[in-house]
Amino acid sequence: MSADRLPDRRERLVRLLLIAFLVACVADLVGVLADSRPLHFAAKPLLMPLLAAYAAARRGPRLLIAALLCGWIGDVFLLADADLAFLVGMGGFAAGHVCYLRLFGRARGALLPRIGYAVVLTVFVVLIWDGLPAGLRVPMAGYSLLLTAMAYRSGVLGRYAAAGGALFLLSDALIATGIADWPQLPAPGFWVMLTYVAAQLLLTLGVLAPGAKGAGGIFGAYRERSISI
Repeated sequence: MSADRLPDRRERLVRLLLIAFLVACVADLVGVLADSRPLHFAAKPLLMPLLAAYAAARRGPRLLIAALLCGWIGDVFLLADADLAFLVGMGGFAAGHVCYLRLFGRARGALLPRIGYAVVLTVFVVLIWDGLPAGLRVPMAGYSLLLTAMAYRSGVLGRYAAAGGALFLLSDALIATGIADWPQLPAPGFWVMLTYVAAQLLLTLGVLAPGAKGAGGIFGAYRERSISI
């Protein structure tokens, strides 16, 4: 096979993986809306591996792939209805946020968003505290701090990543309000999953954007070779 055909094959693979991810998203959202546990249980564990494979096919940085696979750990454990599984799943997502923070580097974002996120975090934790089970209060407060830091720092990579960080914060806030027995939107699981998959996709696209910059110049190795959607 000639070398000039390799980029075409890689581009087809990239598109196939993105389509597979989107199909899995639709299947999972339909499963949630239809209250079909078999469909939801089949589709949800496929989401992050497919998105990670898409990122790998586009030669994305290892920290991005690691963040997505940590999200897969969270997805799988949150399928179980048990406090221990919830804590393990939350730990998986927390590890993913650490990967994202490493990926975003040390560049400082704007002051106003920083203050805004700090206010949102403080007010939300204060309001939700009494409604949380005692054993989840401290872990969820620590997780919320890490998640908020990730959401704020995501803005250094541009609008896609910033929107992804904000949606991730919103998705987990919807989960927390459900645990605290706050009034919920109709079909709350649908909105949790919709904002979550959109967040992970936007974060991925933000990291893979040709102009993205991160710690230590880690994007330079693949930026020239990245393949568009």
